[in-house]
Amino acid sequence: MILSQLGTAGSSRLALREQFCSTASGNACKSRPAARRVTVASQRYGDYHVNAVAAEATVLPFTKDAEHLEQWSKSSWRKRKAHQQPEYPEQEQLAGAIAEINRMPPLVFAGECRTLQARLAKCAAGESFMLTGGDCAESFSQFSADRIRDAFRVMLQMSVVMMFGGGVPVVKVGRMAGQFAKPRSSGVETIDGVSLPSYRGDIINGPEFTEQARIPDPSRLVKAYNQSAATLNLLRGFSTGGYAGLGRVTQWNLDFMDNSDEGKAYLDVAQRVKEAIQFMTASGLAANHPIMTETEFFVSHECLLMDYEEALTRQDSTTGLWYDCSGHFLWCGERTRQLDAAHVEFMRGIGNPIGVKVSDKMDPNDLVTMIHAFNPENTPGRLAVIVRMGEEKLRAKLPALVSAVERAGQTVTWICDPMHGNTESCGTYKTRRYENIRAEVEAFFDVHEELGTVPGGIHLEMTGDNVTECIGGGASIDETDLSSRYHTHCDPRLNAEQALEMSFYVASRLRKLCQSGVCKVPEA
Repeated sequence: MILSQLGTAGSSRLALREQFCSTASGNACKSRPAARRVTVASQRYGDYHVNAVAAEATVLPFTKDAEHLEQWSKSSWRKRKAHQQPEYPEQEQLAGAIAEINRMPPLVFAGECRTLQARLAKCAAGESFMLTGGDCAESFSQFSADRIRDAFRVMLQMSVVMMFGGGVPVVKVGRMAGQFAKPRSSGVETIDGVSLPSYRGDIINGPEFTEQARIPDPSRLVKAYNQSAATLNLLRGFSTGGYAGLGRVTQWNLDFMDNSDEGKAYLDVAQRVKEAIQFMTASGLAANHPIMTETEFFVSHECLLMDYEEALTRQDSTTGLWYDCSGHFLWCGERTRQLDAAHVEFMRGIGNPIGVKVSDKMDPNDLVTMIHAFNPENTPGRLAVIVRMGEEKLRAKLPALVSAVERAGQTVTWICDPMHGNTESCGTYKTRRYENIRAEVEAFFDVHEELGTVPGGIHLEMTGDNVTECIGGGASIDETDLSSRYHTHCDPRLNAEQALEMSFYVASRLRKLCQSGVCKVPEA
């Protein structure tokens, strides 16, 4: 059953679930054996056909003639309600900007997306771990090579800590090169009795609280594309040009962290890694081996601004599938995941690995329905479920969600977003407390440990800058420090020291999982 056959927004939740879960033979959703840690080329679990990753073989999320694509096109979302979209006053300018982006080259390539899908399949099986990090929202005014480098460098540090301490490969995915648009809980912002349209990210309007700045401007779409292209160019250079080589592991520390506890702990790990590299080189591993000189790095953002995403959706000549070439990994947000609306309609047909944000409001049966909509062929690595609830709600709600997915035999990569459920106000500032963020990560690992399922990754809003936006942690930032270096245009981010501190905790939990047999340490 395909999405375009669903009713309007008024359709009942039960009707949506029944239509999505119907199979070609007319069977409704039913319990199926769990499909975890599959390593053979293919196995059948109930009515699902699991395409597992065998070695590095290319596995498609679905084929171009898949049943659920019969009435799908990259523009079929236009027949549905599109939430969180700006209202452009100049439609001709919008059409011109979209036409210009349509003529531009893709930002990423289908083959790269398929590689990431294979990596995320390993995350779902406990054979790798996904680290996603970057700005809440990228900005035009703060764009610089140094900021990109510093964010990239912190993610390299975090991945080394997790790999060395946790014993599993880390898949590095930046919230970069496209994370511009932001959903808003209200379309209007009011300050001192003055109400203006909300700031929706630099790709749409400006953060300045003026009437002119808040008007959606189509030229920003082209500017965001150009900045994304420049960011990707630099990231590719860092990833393959020697900067990210393990031989430089002791040189990645940021200057302002040299005297911090986390910086010193990292240098200790880095020195041990360097010694291990010296041993491997002495044992015959070539110094110019790709593992010593390069790293994989992918980019991601929320699939929110539909005109932009459609303009960058291109057909892959080798498979016939359509890929959204604005980023490798895209996710559907909590505010836009309605089954009968535009974002789900668009994302169900693109070939990228995708994610969906889930809060405590999600019903377990609805989650099973949504997973089937996004991943009808149950392909490992195709879909990540990104949970964002806060520690207490996660402990109460996540077990039922995971259990429902397990009973349905569905394969997903479970990701923890410990940021969005922990935002609070402190005077005139939005902030997050490191201790609450850490508590949600701890709860995420605890739940999966109790259920015997796989925690597949972590999703952080963070920066390589020495900011004071989140309270606590080893950085000892308190409420009085917020005004010191509060630079975010949107939500508060972990600074480099806090992010690195988190990586040490995650490494300790990964090591525990490997010792228990849930995660799989790669064989020598």
